[in-house]
Amino acid sequence: MLNVKANLLFTLSMALFAVQDLFVKQVTATIPTSELIFFLGIGGTTMFGLVAIRSGETLFPPLRGHGILYLRSVSEGFCAVFVIVSLSAVPLATFATMFQAVPLVVTMGAALFLREQVGWRRWLAILIGFGGVLLIIRPGSAEFEVATLLVVGAVVSISLRDVISRRLPATVSTSVVSFQGFSALLLAGPILGLLQQHQPVLPSVYGGIGIGAAIGLGIAGYAAMVVAMRIGEVSSLAPFRYSRMVFSMALGIVFLHERPDLLTYAGAALIIATGLYTFLRERRLARKTTQSQMSGIA
Repeated sequence: MLNVKANLLFTLSMALFAVQDLFVKQVTATIPTSELIFFLGIGGTTMFGLVAIRSGETLFPPLRGHGILYLRSVSEGFCAVFVIVSLSAVPLATFATMFQAVPLVVTMGAALFLREQVGWRRWLAILIGFGGVLLIIRPGSAEFEVATLLVVGAVVSISLRDVISRRLPATVSTSVVSFQGFSALLLAGPILGLLQQHQPVLPSVYGGIGIGAAIGLGIAGYAAMVVAMRIGEVSSLAPFRYSRMVFSMALGIVFLHERPDLLTYAGAALIIATGLYTFLRERRLARKTTQSQMSGIA
């Protein structure tokens, strides 16, 4: 019963993130992306900072012994830049489908940097999944858009962040990790603004509502995801991550009048199929390892 509730909450979080992406795309049409990143940083640090303080947590643990936490925060800043800028530049459907390659890149990163064992079957699945990404990007063709490379940057930076997260100290709470991540946005926004040489823009009333909605949806989605992962089995939640693509594509079609072509759908199918295979393969290997350990104890 708990897994059913967790699956529903996780699906809800994916829907909230998809709606947030829609608001981000619309807001960045009226204000600079750097400004939105800064506002998101303010909202996130305020919310998670208050939660951490209320729990008696230290917002800035000593660098010694917590270097990986601050490295993750730096990667979070890059994530925000790539995600927000790419959302403003490419169709929502394109972003959503390519974004589903994150689990594949995380598996590859864990093998290359954390020396986790990845067999030839999963390597083959990763390569096929990347083929799906190429179907969407189509480099060298008339349909190729340089802006899609920003989504590649988003996928790589988020995957790097997730790989780093696997080495976080267990003593650091989720609220402190989240606070640190959003703190990076307070620096990433102004730095991006200087690089882009954008002048600050005072948001309109509707723009302010959009910014508030993006912040609120992001926090609500994050909270639903955390609760789901605490009450349910992580292995049962993984397939529901792909529901975000369904929600995003539907929102793009209804509100932005996007019409993904056949190759985009084909690329999405390859990415999802290989991602699910990789997940199922990892789950099966983990089960075998657990059974072997139990046999050894017996």
